[in-house]
Amino acid sequence: MNPVFSNLLSRIGPPLIAFVLFVGAWQAVVAIAELPTYLLPKPSDIVAAAADNWTHLLGSVSTTLIETILGFLLSVIGGVLGAILLASSKIVERSIYPYAIVLQTIPIVAVAPIIVIWFGAGIRSIVTIAFLIGFCPMLSNTLIGLNSTDKNLNNLFTLYNATKWQTMWRLRIPAALPYIVGGLKISCSLCVIGAIVGEYVAGVGGGQGGLGYAITYAAMRIQTPYLFACGLMASILGIAFYQIVNGLSRKWLGSWHESEMRGDHD
Repeated sequence: MNPVFSNLLSRIGPPLIAFVLFVGAWQAVVAIAELPTYLLPKPSDIVAAAADNWTHLLGSVSTTLIETILGFLLSVIGGVLGAILLASSKIVERSIYPYAIVLQTIPIVAVAPIIVIWFGAGIRSIVTIAFLIGFCPMLSNTLIGLNSTDKNLNNLFTLYNATKWQTMWRLRIPAALPYIVGGLKISCSLCVIGAIVGEYVAGVGGGQGGLGYAITYAAMRIQTPYLFACGLMASILGIAFYQIVNGLSRKWLGSWHESEMRGDHD
C-alpha cells in the first residue's frame, strides 16, 4: 500500500469509523424508541431539513462567515499590535494589561446589549462582539511570546547596539510566532462563537440573518431538525477555521519548531 495513503488512512480512519457508528446508533435508537421529531430528530431528519432549507441555510452561513472573518482579522491586528505596544514598555504593560484581563473576565453576553446601544443593531455590533471575544487570546498569547524571548539572544542584540525596534522586529516577534499561532487557533474558533452570539442579540432577520438568527427562528417554531442542522453548520464553520489556521501553523513552524515537527515523525 502507498505509504502516503496508508498514513492518511491511519489518521482519518478511526474517527471516521467512530462517526459512522455514532450516527448509526443514533438513527437506530431514535427509530426504535419512536421519539417525536421535535424532541430528538434522527440524523436522516436533520439531513432532510438541511436539504429542504438549503438556500436559507447557505445564506445564513455566508452571513456568519463574513462577520467571523471581519471580527477575526480585527482581533488579530488589534491583539498583535496591542501586545507589541505593551511589550515595548514595562510601565505601559503594568498600566494597561490588568484592564485587558478584566475585559477577558466579563461575559460577552453581558457586554453585547451595551455594544448594540453604541453601534446599533446589525453587522457593526456583531463584528465588534466577535472582535472582543477573539481579541484577548491574541493579546495574551502574543504578549507571553514577546516576553519569553531568550535572554542570551536579547543580550547579543544589545551587544551589537541594536535598537529597541530592531530587537522587536528581528528577534522578539519571530521568537513569539509559536505563541501567536496558538492565539490564532484559540481566537478563530471564539470568533465564530462571538459572531453567533452577536446575531442572537444584534442580528438582522430575514434573508440577511446569520446562523444565530436561524437558530433562534428554528427554536421559536420548534423546528428541531433544522435547529440541529444550523448547529451542525456552525460547528463545521468553526472546524474549517481551525483547520485553515492549523495549516498555516504547519507552514510557518513546520520546518523549525518542534511543536509542528513532531507531526512529521508520527
